[in-house]
Amino acid sequence: MSSAQPGQSSTTSARSRHSARMIAQTSIDAKLHADFEESGGTSFDYSASVRVTNDPIRGGDRPPSSLKVTTAYLHQIQKGKLIQPFGCLLALDEKTFKVIAYSKNAPEMLTTVTHAVPTVGDHPFLDIGSDIRSIFTAPSSSALQKALGFGEVSLLNPVLVHCKTSGKPFYAIIHRVTGGLIIDFEPVKPYEVPMTAAGALQSYKLAAKAITRLQSLPSGSMERLCDAMAQEVFELTGYDRVMVYKFHEDDHGEVLAEITKTGLDPYLGLHYPATDIPQAARFLFMKNKVRMICDCRANHVKVVQDENLDFDLTLCGSTLRAPHSCHLQYMENMNSIASLVMSVVVNEGEEEEAGPANSSSSNLEKRKRLWGLVVCHNTSPRFVPFPLRYACEFLAQVFAIHVSKELELENQNLEKNILRTQTLLCDLLLRDAPLGIVSQSPNVTDLVKCDGAVLLYKNKTYKLGLTPNDFQLRDIVSWLDEYHRDSTGLSTDSLYDAGFPGALSLGDAICGTAAVRITERDWLFWFRAHTAAEIRWGGAKHEAGEKDDGKKMHPRSSFNAFLEVVKSRSLPWRDFEMDAIHSLQLILRNSFLKERGEGDLVRTRLSEMQMIEGVQELEAVTSEMVRLIETATVPILAIDVDGLVNGWNSKIAELTGLGVESAIGMHFLELVEDSSAGVVSRMLELAIQGKEERNVQFEIKTHDQTTESAPPITLVVNACASKDVKENIVGVCFIAQDITAQKTIMDKFTRIQGDYKSIIQNPNPLIPPIFGTDEFGWCSEWNPAMTKISGWRKDDVINKMLVGEIFGTNKSNYCRIKNQEAYVNLGIALNNAVTGQHSEKMSFGFFSRGGKYVECLLCVSKKMDPEGSVTGVFCFLQLASPELQRALHVQRLSEENALKRSRVLAYIRREIRNPLSGIIFSRKMMEGTDLDDEQKNLLRTSGHCQRQLNKILDDTDLDHIIEGYLDLEMVEFNLQEVLISSISQVMMKSNGKGIVIADNLAPNLSNETLYGDSLRLQQVLAAFLLISVTSTPSGGSLGVAAKLTKDSIGQSVQLGHLEFR
Repeated sequence: MSSAQPGQSSTTSARSRHSARMIAQTSIDAKLHADFEESGGTSFDYSASVRVTNDPIRGGDRPPSSLKVTTAYLHQIQKGKLIQPFGCLLALDEKTFKVIAYSKNAPEMLTTVTHAVPTVGDHPFLDIGSDIRSIFTAPSSSALQKALGFGEVSLLNPVLVHCKTSGKPFYAIIHRVTGGLIIDFEPVKPYEVPMTAAGALQSYKLAAKAITRLQSLPSGSMERLCDAMAQEVFELTGYDRVMVYKFHEDDHGEVLAEITKTGLDPYLGLHYPATDIPQAARFLFMKNKVRMICDCRANHVKVVQDENLDFDLTLCGSTLRAPHSCHLQYMENMNSIASLVMSVVVNEGEEEEAGPANSSSSNLEKRKRLWGLVVCHNTSPRFVPFPLRYACEFLAQVFAIHVSKELELENQNLEKNILRTQTLLCDLLLRDAPLGIVSQSPNVTDLVKCDGAVLLYKNKTYKLGLTPNDFQLRDIVSWLDEYHRDSTGLSTDSLYDAGFPGALSLGDAICGTAAVRITERDWLFWFRAHTAAEIRWGGAKHEAGEKDDGKKMHPRSSFNAFLEVVKSRSLPWRDFEMDAIHSLQLILRNSFLKERGEGDLVRTRLSEMQMIEGVQELEAVTSEMVRLIETATVPILAIDVDGLVNGWNSKIAELTGLGVESAIGMHFLELVEDSSAGVVSRMLELAIQGKEERNVQFEIKTHDQTTESAPPITLVVNACASKDVKENIVGVCFIAQDITAQKTIMDKFTRIQGDYKSIIQNPNPLIPPIFGTDEFGWCSEWNPAMTKISGWRKDDVINKMLVGEIFGTNKSNYCRIKNQEAYVNLGIALNNAVTGQHSEKMSFGFFSRGGKYVECLLCVSKKMDPEGSVTGVFCFLQLASPELQRALHVQRLSEENALKRSRVLAYIRREIRNPLSGIIFSRKMMEGTDLDDEQKNLLRTSGHCQRQLNKILDDTDLDHIIEGYLDLEMVEFNLQEVLISSISQVMMKSNGKGIVIADNLAPNLSNETLYGDSLRLQQVLAAFLLISVTSTPSGGSLGVAAKLTKDSIGQSVQLGHLEFR
């Protein structure tokens, strides 16, 4: 199936198309940039430029932006030589620490003598070749030299320094570039309490409240998440307006959430074209996660570079980098004098598995994309100190993790809805193929979002909703036959861009289509109107007498330009929508195939039903699983939906002193300590809802007969919802680990305020792996148990940055973490401990020095001095015991085996329905023809067999089938017809063996009308006959006889007993 836009189900091809679109969009951005520069900014017609550049009609005849223009544009973005004036910049040679470039305001900012600070001798001179250490005080020079020699210099940002001459404090923000180091110096304002040490933990404290709010939000609402983020950033930064942007698949933007001070125009719901945030700017947002513009009206400062350098320094990573004049003009027109922007970067798909520690980590970044931005505007100049910007960056990372989860949840819900609709459409096809998909409810317009649909079937047209007229439809079909002959269909968001000659005659009403070919002459179409019809924005409404200059760059101009651009395009067809359309296409094509060809296919598929014998294997696995649970060396218990214990293995009985017989039937809350009742109650409630919690710690009572107050045991459990085959939750199973001994030592350890060294460095195997940091994030503790599991000695890691240097996602880190989400969660846990918040145990893992992946639970506790001040954190790792690991491994294998069998059964059921619908269709067609009595009887027998097969496919309650229980239907039927249908099912096998089957039913019994489940009787008889045929020697004969006895129940009802032989 051909596609003129991103709509295929291939992730790789979708990425390649997106890359092509980015390249094309960059050329458009460069042309707009050149137009603005050429006009000097005063005569630039924004609306016309955007419209002409994007309009396929008017822009189609214009030559594309030249390579020279695009190259010049990208060079200016990357190699710009201007900075904002709120700070100054120095570039240093990495080996000598001598200046190779500086901003023109740097000498005045860093070396000017003030009357408040007396000087002795000559004051420092700043120029090309100056040694940076001569400009700052001795402690500041020492701190800078240490930071400049650090491997990952950005981890130490900001470094607090003081000028030697003036004594003024500055934050030094360092990053490495090709050929040197660049340092941005931002003055510490008098009203600020300067941060006296570097490290992320100090900055993260500022965002603690906002992070806690995001972490506490329930999932299931992107709108609620974005609103909360906007509100928290609004309170954290103090800007007049905070917005959350989202970038759509075609790269245009939308304002999803907004918080403003009173009196400002709303931008909530605003859509703007992709050119408003150029691709080059988006690339920089991926690299620099936070961007601040203090005053769009301020004059920029030039950077002077050493003339002897043979390369141009890039300022892309500088916090002071000056924005482009086009963007400044846009801000001015919006009356937004200052701005702060945070990137929201999410995973494009499932993150690839990380390899061992020495492998390349490039794969971890391949599937990232810029989902959107958090944008702050202010109507007056505003400066946000670097530590607060650092906190905002971390907050944006936390927000991005939650966005990724919401996107995954949205996609799951959409796919479930499509699957549900597909099932309903299949049912409609079984009753009325193929017209049921357009004549009944639901119909094809419910399968995917569209404005109309058309079925072309046997030269007739069946329309739903907004569609082209018959003449236009014929043109579309002719065009598809001519230009897409070798394809099974087409999907596009613009018929004009796809090359359909009659696209303009369709107007705005029909822009996009998904068309699938069912047969040579039959087609199914879905149509979508232009995107502008979907868009509403309150800010687009004008008050009486109000008028905008459409030529200026302004949100209203952007919105109008966006509407102009998308009037020729519909919403794109998403991957999962096209998958649903392809599935329906296959079902329809199968239903149109002839009966003869399908008969062979059905017999092949029916032979696969023998795989149901795997249910017996599943029973064996279940029995083995029960035995393993009962004899496991870890505590395992099970609870039903009412909270009553229905599983209690020998290990939990041993730990608690409560036997199996005594525990079964008791309410679980009666068995846990009162202090843990709330935690357990919540865990049970969530598990019954299908939300399985992991690593939950609680205490359970012990029942020692010798003492009245036996101490409780402490368990860490994983909850696993138990489901029946219909996916109904029938209880909860808990797999636990006894950590009573470890907890006792940890509690004692955290209470100690004196000399704790002896405990940390004790090699006792009961001491868990422990590491710790000081209040600034430097590693201060690393005990022998930690050395054993990580492979790194204490001397290797002490005084290294815990987050970013020891633990991180790069291959250069000592203990590499698998993905960004785990990295951010570690930062959250440390942040909570430093700020005095309670931190729950969390799953954690890292690659050891030898490449082994270590899975564990992480518990973070604050470290305090005798005065009660937080001086750092302790981190305890709890490793699963070998017994628990083996039990979990067996459980995973059993679950995988059961899931595999379930998928096989589901696959067989699903795949048989398609050819079965073809058989039904063919039989219905034959019923409408002239048939003799014998042919009618054969068709009637075929119908009975088809209904029996449907009955089997609908059997989902395997537990009852295994136990011998089946739900029976009560209908009136003829015994002779049932017997004939049963015999027909074994005729192929009997004919192959030369066995003659005789119907020896008595005449009075043949015409007997009974009341019961004829299909179940037919199924049982067919199985009985198959066994008989299999056991009968070749060339033999087989007679079927029956005996019917009746018992009266009341005056009018008789109970029949049938005996076959």
